[in-house]
Amino acid sequence: MLQFVYKIRHYFEKRGFYVSSRLADRLGMRAKSVRLFFIYVSFATLGLWFAIYLTLAFLLKLKDLVFTKRSSVFDL
Repeated sequence: MLQFVYKIRHYFEKRGFYVSSRLADRLGMRAKSVRLFFIYVSFATLGLWFAIYLTLAFLLKLKDLVFTKRSSVFDL
């Protein structure tokens, strides 16, 4: 089982990280910097979408409180 995990790790290290290495070579940067950039961007966008989700949930709740369906005119 442990050998299988090492084979998977070796596969991703050889082929999966090649994208950032190739991009770093083309930009003239270190591959470590490119990988860190992608990690930071993924955390930042995750936080951004979570904030957008909470804002939309709040606005929908507010809309439901303001525009409730009334059964008659005399409920005002």
